[in-house]
Amino acid sequence: MSVKVLRLLGPAFLIIHIALQYFPSLSGSWNEGFIYNSIPLISISVIFFAHTLNDHFSKPLLILAFSFWSLGSIIASFLSSNSTHQLISNFSYLLFYPCAFIALPRIISPGRKFSVLEVFDASIVGLSLSVLGTNFALKPVLPHFAGNLSESFFAIAFPLSDLVLISLTLATLLATGHSRRSVLLFVGVLIFTLTDFLYLGQHINGSYIFGSLLDNGWLVGLILIAESLWHRGTDTQSAEIINPIFVALSVFLSATLLALIAIRPGYFPSFTLIPALITLALAFIRMTIALRQARHIGHERVLARTDELTGLPNRRRLISEIEEFINKEGALLLLDLDGFKPVNDMYGHGVGDKVLQQASLRFSRALPFNAFLARLGGDEFGVIISGSHESAMETALALRATLSYPFKIDNQNIQIGVSIGIATSNGDSNLLRRADDAMYRAKREGLGVCQL
Repeated sequence: MSVKVLRLLGPAFLIIHIALQYFPSLSGSWNEGFIYNSIPLISISVIFFAHTLNDHFSKPLLILAFSFWSLGSIIASFLSSNSTHQLISNFSYLLFYPCAFIALPRIISPGRKFSVLEVFDASIVGLSLSVLGTNFALKPVLPHFAGNLSESFFAIAFPLSDLVLISLTLATLLATGHSRRSVLLFVGVLIFTLTDFLYLGQHINGSYIFGSLLDNGWLVGLILIAESLWHRGTDTQSAEIINPIFVALSVFLSATLLALIAIRPGYFPSFTLIPALITLALAFIRMTIALRQARHIGHERVLARTDELTGLPNRRRLISEIEEFINKEGALLLLDLDGFKPVNDMYGHGVGDKVLQQASLRFSRALPFNAFLARLGGDEFGVIISGSHESAMETALALRATLSYPFKIDNQNIQIGVSIGIATSNGDSNLLRRADDAMYRAKREGLGVCQL
């Protein structure tokens, strides 16, 4: 059997099952038992052969989730008369959720590594939606199961698990962006969870009938979830994280709910207090992590534009400043130390580094407050200065004068000079090249200072 036929087999069996429900004389236990339960088994095969998903965790977990649900359905179909069997069936249904909680987010975007903040954002939004859904959707349900511990447990567990499942899927969808896979999967989860809530409502009212059309909702959801694996997900790393508005709204609603619980004790179920507090705690931790990351990113950006030896801005920062300076009045000065290489060769790099550090300190002290000094690398420096041609020339001469007396390093008197090229800003983008040409001419011809 080809895979394409296998993918069509589930919907075909579902259509046959629904059609037979309209003909009670033709329908029987074989329809509700064998045809109905064959559909989730077919869906398991569809998941197994899905070639677009090779994740080592999500596919086996989803198969396990479907297997638990299928086992619960088989027990409910053939052994529902015994209360023990009903209990086993319900627990088997319930085991579907832990596996789905882990598998579904990875299925939506299998190749994407979620950042710490995205995990926190998804958790905050998911928990907040679950808390709100629990309070407003489950509160009317609880009194109907006050006398039966087992029914009360499952009456809370199934809808709460459904709320977490739909919230987690929605939060992951918001975090990764939509794709055909994520849309199909979300619709499947939505239909599956809505069927659970409709079943709970009918069960409370005593109107639920085993084998009714409602039962097909779970099958539709499972078929769509299985089919979603045959479509591409969002594998890029550039997907946007959850909009901060959703996170802020989730925190606000959780805080509001806590305030209402404090004002009107007993009005809301007490067990929702814990997830609401966890939501706020996660929000606080998320804010702490975000602040640390912001400081870390800011520090990395400073380091990326700073010369490690002298602490001055580096070549990258100078080029950025030149781009903003081109249309302003002023000049760019390029400085190249004369005689630095022999010093490095004779005394070693340690002494050479100290010369560069002291030279940068002298240059800084000789410049006016509005000048920008950077180390381009090696023994080259750059200066951006605003003002007229005369002020640029005066600054260049002042910079030369700072090296007119020797450096005292490790009891050694070290004498070096500097050649300076000046390029006046005239609106052209070749400011750096002109300053470089002027500097090399000053060095080659022994001019000291040259302007081109």
